[in-house]
Amino acid sequence: MCATTAHLRKTVRYRGHVQGVGFRYTTQSIAKRYEVNGYVRNLSDGQVELVAEGEKHELAAFLDDVRERMMRFIRDERVDTQSASGEFAGFEIRR
Repeated sequence: MCATTAHLRKTVRYRGHVQGVGFRYTTQSIAKRYEVNGYVRNLSDGQVELVAEGEKHELAAFLDDVRERMMRFIRDERVDTQSASGEFAGFEIRR
């Protein structure tokens, strides 16, 4: 995927009971159904950070799917949108 105006990067920080509940593995599994690249990781403050790049509508559908599947664990989410960098190949869990 190249970084074009049609591609965006979304960085989402999820708060709530989001660690120790399979959040990262579920997110990675969901990502396989979409044309998105990036990563998901636990943060030391108890949040989960998701960084994904892709076409605007594909990203929106992916993030909606994550939200729907994990809503019982999410208390709050903060989303930052930027231009895609094209630096990712696939979607991974980072430590």
